[in-house]
Amino acid sequence: MRVGRRDVPFSNPEKAFFPARGLTKGDLVAYYLAVADCALPHLRRRPFHMKRFPNGVESDFFHQKRVPASHPDYVDEVFVSFPSGHSTVFAIVDNAAALAWVVNLGCIELHTWHSRVPEIERPDYLLIDLDPTSEGQWPFVREIALVVREVLDELGLRSYPKTSGATGLHVLAPIRPELPFPEVRRFAKAVAEEVERRIDDQRVATTTWRVADRVGVFVDFGQNARDRTIASAYSVRPTEDARVSAPLRWDEVATVEPEAFTLETMTERIGAVGDPMRGMWRNPPSLRPRFARLGLDPPP
Repeated sequence: MRVGRRDVPFSNPEKAFFPARGLTKGDLVAYYLAVADCALPHLRRRPFHMKRFPNGVESDFFHQKRVPASHPDYVDEVFVSFPSGHSTVFAIVDNAAALAWVVNLGCIELHTWHSRVPEIERPDYLLIDLDPTSEGQWPFVREIALVVREVLDELGLRSYPKTSGATGLHVLAPIRPELPFPEVRRFAKAVAEEVERRIDDQRVATTTWRVADRVGVFVDFGQNARDRTIASAYSVRPTEDARVSAPLRWDEVATVEPEAFTLETMTERIGAVGDPMRGMWRNPPSLRPRFARLGLDPPP
């Protein structure tokens, strides 16, 4: 198919990818091309982790870090080494043609690192991931998200919420890419603990690391570690209803229901409310002077 000025190979567009909704692989790529202007700012220059569903959500999937050697020239790449001594070459999805190309490989979700080339050892956002531990905790998620915003506001950090597209909610705060992952994680842990302190009810919010000991919603700071990925903004998730990780306005959070945002509804939503995350990557603040406000030793 033709995407801009490029010809992108695309096979089996009629293959059922979301049988419960009657949605095909062709529907998936059409969605991503329709929202590309909104989705690409969150993907550009980031290592892209491929999670491939070649036969749709009801069939097997597999993870693939290494980009196929025969990838086209409009798909960029970045070499990454790991502490284990292993290394790989990740794809980088910088344009609509590259986005269509990874969808053709069965990538329903868009999983990316928290950092960008060339500063891949320094994340450019802090993440608080609100992860329910049991059913029926979505009202708690919404309540906690507003406290996360309160804490980040007091720290002078702009924050942007989005549904995870699964059961939780992500709060992102853009930061200058100047500190390594362990320092950003240390800061995020202190934010999460302050949120837990303000909620003051472990049945509602917890930072307890051991899964068996959790009762409330997990205020997860651990996703700020190196090599962790999340489904990026506007990513479709492998659910029966083709749910989407949807950016939100803060005034929507108190009443939001995640099932409202799907492959079938998101383009209409963007047309009605625009992109709540538009411009979020401009002029990010430094995290360094904010450590003291949380009682933390400054980063080296």
